[in-house]
Amino acid sequence: MGVAQLKSGGLWKWRSFSGQPKRTVMCKWVCGFMLFSLGVISLFTGHVVSHLEWAQQLSKRSLLDISRKEPIDVWKSKYSKFFYGCSERGKSFPPAVQEHKSNGYLLIAASGGLNQQRTGITDAVVVARILNATLVVPELDHHSYWKDDSDFNDIFDVNWFISSLTKDVTIVKRVPDRVMRSMEKPPYTMRVPRKSTPEYYLDQVLPILSRRHVLQLTKFDYRLANDLDEDMQKLRCRVNYNALRFTKRIQSVGMKVVKRMRKMAKRFIAVHLRFEPDMLAFSGCDFGGGEKERAELAEIRKRWDTLPDLDPLEERKRGKCPLTPHEVGLMLRALGFANNTYIYVASGEIYGGEKTLRPLRELFPNFYTKEMLANDELKPMLPFSSRLAAIDYIVSDESDVFITNNNGNMAKILAGRRRYMGHKRTIRPNAKKLSALFMDREKMEWQTFAKKVKSCQRGFMGDPDEFKPGRGEFHEYPQACICQRPFSYDKTSTDDEEEEDIPGEVHNNTSSGHGHLSSADSERDEVFPD
Repeated sequence: MGVAQLKSGGLWKWRSFSGQPKRTVMCKWVCGFMLFSLGVISLFTGHVVSHLEWAQQLSKRSLLDISRKEPIDVWKSKYSKFFYGCSERGKSFPPAVQEHKSNGYLLIAASGGLNQQRTGITDAVVVARILNATLVVPELDHHSYWKDDSDFNDIFDVNWFISSLTKDVTIVKRVPDRVMRSMEKPPYTMRVPRKSTPEYYLDQVLPILSRRHVLQLTKFDYRLANDLDEDMQKLRCRVNYNALRFTKRIQSVGMKVVKRMRKMAKRFIAVHLRFEPDMLAFSGCDFGGGEKERAELAEIRKRWDTLPDLDPLEERKRGKCPLTPHEVGLMLRALGFANNTYIYVASGEIYGGEKTLRPLRELFPNFYTKEMLANDELKPMLPFSSRLAAIDYIVSDESDVFITNNNGNMAKILAGRRRYMGHKRTIRPNAKKLSALFMDREKMEWQTFAKKVKSCQRGFMGDPDEFKPGRGEFHEYPQACICQRPFSYDKTSTDDEEEEDIPGEVHNNTSSGHGHLSSADSERDEVFPD
């Protein structure tokens, strides 16, 4: 009701009841005045509330709108300082069920390379929580393409893994002998569908676990739904970003490589190149190597009976082909990285070897790998692909800028971790738009090409405004674990100016934990993930 209506209503009541007894008239006059006052107060406070909400929304929108209009800082986002990882256990989150009170023992057989197994281990902890089960330390994959015989405790600090999650899930190293002796049958083995919901586990898995007491879930990768309630998503983050800590030996070698890079340059880029022969054959793409390349990759592709026939040109237009090392270099130079920028290349075997890498080396002569920086320290790890991948993981995580030429598991896992650790600059190529540019780059001047690259890479630079609820895999976009500080544009400008004058080599605000040595979707992805 408007103010004018309230006033006229009060005046009408005064006149209408003027002939009634004085007490009645006075009482109704007071009631009318109170209603009028409440109306004015509610009208005013309503405006106050709406202005507060508007201000909050404006603050959030202004941050995002400003970042979209400003030139891209290739080394860091100006607004990353307003976001931080937050995965603390909620007060209403019940403690872990004790081993003797649990519904049984859950065995997990992980699948794939290091980073695919990492997602499986993370989800295994959450599934154990859903089932009120005691989790047995997961078994790593010894039979995949990588043929790595490493066990869990060869790669991860198993004691830290168990102790850091004590309040969330009870974890043991093995099923007790007394339980195994009491079993009439071997542990029941099953494989759950991909992206299974908590309800599926409660309806289909829990009855079997309760009946058999020991249950093994095989090929456990991406077997839990992407969308869970906030408490369970935060548990995922506690596992992935805290509990899964590499062994002291792996951390030591990884940080030595980082320090050697920092000794040469105060900041550096880590480039994750997936350009192995098997990966290229699996993609079904053409990489400009002519008939020899097509014949070699076609022969390798025969390993997979179920792969469809693909049109290489159509796959490239759809953005499904990994960038070549040369294309990665061109993109980086177009974005504004100088020729003297130091880059660390994280990769396995590169198809074509030095010939394939030469164009990238020419664009960035300060080119280093783990083999170049820590050859002696790596020798004991050479037979173990997962341990070598862990070194690349550490250096890539510690880098100032991380870029990948693919959308594999390491790319996704590190993108999520770097968002959680303060939105450290993480570049993923907009392959669909870039492919058209690369095909036409000879037809345009370099300045035009660079301008177009910068344009199509907006939204693919790891800025906070790329963070949209429900987008992509949770491991890549851990939105439930990202919190925002109040935004002040003036303070941002001042802080940046001050930060430029601060000497030092490490510019990441959030510690990743690698240096603390004292403690330290498709089925096609399933086949060739890391």
